[in-house]
Amino acid sequence: MKTFFKLLTDDSGAAAAEYALILAIVGSALAVAAYTLGNTISTAMNTAGSRITTCQSGSC
Repeated sequence: MKTFFKLLTDDSGAAAAEYALILAIVGSALAVAAYTLGNTISTAMNTAGSRITTCQSGSC
């Protein structure tokens, strides 16, 4: 019975769960940022490519 009460009052696993939650939140934020930044970079590269192609055809 003492062991059961000892397990109920043990907080050592709480810190690990909190760190896992923080890691999940930070990981999600990084994934969203990478997705958004990837779309922005893709758009910029496509725009630069079209302008280079337009200049090569002589209508700069």
